[in-house]
Amino acid sequence: MERAVPHAVPLGQMEVFQALQRLHMTIFSQSVSPCGKFLAAGNNYGQIAIFSLSAALSSEAKEESKKPVVTFQAHDGPVYSMVSTDRHLLSAGDGEVKAWLWAEILKKGCKELWRRQPPYRTSLEVPEINALLLVPKENSLILAGGDCQLHTMDLETGTFTRALRGHTDYVHCLALRERSPEVLSGGEDGAVRLWDLRTAKEVQTIEVYKHEECSRPHNGRWISCLATDSDWMVCGGGPALTLWHLRSSTPTTIFPIRVPQKHVTFYQDLVLTAAGNSSRVDVFTNLGYRAFSLSF
Repeated sequence: MERAVPHAVPLGQMEVFQALQRLHMTIFSQSVSPCGKFLAAGNNYGQIAIFSLSAALSSEAKEESKKPVVTFQAHDGPVYSMVSTDRHLLSAGDGEVKAWLWAEILKKGCKELWRRQPPYRTSLEVPEINALLLVPKENSLILAGGDCQLHTMDLETGTFTRALRGHTDYVHCLALRERSPEVLSGGEDGAVRLWDLRTAKEVQTIEVYKHEECSRPHNGRWISCLATDSDWMVCGGGPALTLWHLRSSTPTTIFPIRVPQKHVTFYQDLVLTAAGNSSRVDVFTNLGYRAFSLSF
């Protein structure tokens, strides 16, 4: 894909600028299209790139197949979180969430459909949104981030219906218990909190860093990733990546991984993609080795 080069900037200087930009790039978020054929990745420059997974995974794939089919400027600041509905790509970062039509994106018509901002405490407060979570049964979206709250938005009307308060510091991650209307949240305060969406009340708190077997004081107490599957939860960050039994609030397995984790999920037979402090998205077709990398 070719990008337009401003006339005021010589081509050589633009190439240098783009090379430096890639060198200092961080990819914060990813989301797969409803059809499963495309991957959206959001970076620290507010850009979203769309990759064709089907083309990149093809036996006839070429180097060009690993480049974006579309790249567009989505936000002024970093794209910290993204999620896909059956029609839309939702992205967030700089205090608001935006919607884009997948059908239009793939036609390279990257026009913003709508934007919404949660009701923050003051008009001067624009905290980042670190996590987005769909609740399909409610047709709602949960947003969480720098204001230490979870905000619920009705996707049909675009209105914010409630705020869940309990965290004492930034919220980094969200996970849905699909068999019950409950949401888990993890944050900088070192706590994983379980919320009942029917009552909008906190029903359980696990302060992971207080458990000696999980604690890693040299890394801090923050929770950066979590996932849940019915009665089980896996979470990590400053504390060690750990599998928990939720009903008993008991850690059952400590995974021997030294570095803090950014993303974790329960999955079955998936293509795994991982991204972070570079312009590349690593693609694993099994857990034994990296198959190839997509690149901004």
